[in-house]
Amino acid sequence: QVQLVESGGGLVQAGGSLRLSCAASGRTFSSYRMGWFRQAPGKEREFVAGITWSAGNTNYANSVKGRFTISRDNAKNTQHLQMNSLKPEDTAVYYCVAYRAALVPTTSLVDYWGQGTQVTVSS
Repeated sequence: QVQLVESGGGLVQAGGSLRLSCAASGRTFSSYRMGWFRQAPGKEREFVAGITWSAGNTNYANSVKGRFTISRDNAKNTQHLQMNSLKPEDTAVYYCVAYRAALVPTTSLVDYWGQGTQVTVSS
């Protein structure tokens, strides 16, 4: 059974930082890209960042470029999202994902989802 388990969410003031982690288990993810989506209240779920198996290729939503950094540790089947200079508009539930279809997937192309972790940025 595949599991993606997020951790590291919480409450932070604007301008602060958080580091999200995701532990993957249940299969080998060498053929999968890993990434993060988020969903704010009343909004659709959106792609945030993605990374290839080799970690040689990363992609970010324009809204987080220069502030967020995605990384992965294949030996430990984990990935991380370092979030700096957080803004109130970054408030959302963040989901760890695994997918194969495209570097920047739509929600329908995601193969596996985590349960989500809440990030709240206060102004």
